[in-house]
Amino acid sequence: MLHANQLTCVYEERVLFESLSFTVQAGEVVQIAGANGSGKTSLLRLLTGLTQPESGSVCWHGERLSRVRDSFHQQLLWIGHKPGVKATLSAEENLRFFYPQSALQAREAALAAVGLAGYEDLPLFQLSAGQQRRSALARLWLSEATLWILDEPLAALDVAAIETLTRQLEKHVQAGGSVVLTTHQPLRALNCPLRVVTLCDGEACLP
Repeated sequence: MLHANQLTCVYEERVLFESLSFTVQAGEVVQIAGANGSGKTSLLRLLTGLTQPESGSVCWHGERLSRVRDSFHQQLLWIGHKPGVKATLSAEENLRFFYPQSALQAREAALAAVGLAGYEDLPLFQLSAGQQRRSALARLWLSEATLWILDEPLAALDVAAIETLTRQLEKHVQAGGSVVLTTHQPLRALNCPLRVVTLCDGEACLP
């Protein structure tokens, strides 16, 4: 589905990684690992097309992202390290903003799945950082995108919430979707294929 071809990323005159190539297939989770500052978030932003590499390219079904940007974004769900929600809106209103055609019952079920039942109508600025993060992650229960790219989706979640989210990732992949993610928390053994790409010393250490 997604192919990174000889990517080089430079940040403030420092090479984060270079000549990095790998593919993301349908039906698998790809975890981007590495020490802080190794370029994990920068790589995710390259894969989404939000930033451009120093050299190399990212292709979606064999076409450069620049040529298929609209169709690619229709099949992409990107949730960055920041929740990316509107704090003046409620959790339910945020979901309705992203998925205006969704039913109220579906939005309420998604929020209940991430532990926000009873908080649906409160402005997000009244909720904790963890609850705002959960509000963003509720999109995973409504998204029809085939590719999910998630930066630290397990951050600020308790054990029960991590398990709920992990099951949703498995469900998506088992249905033929793909997930690319970073996480500081170790993933339990998944009921779907998992591949790890580790960034170290300016290059990728592939298994």
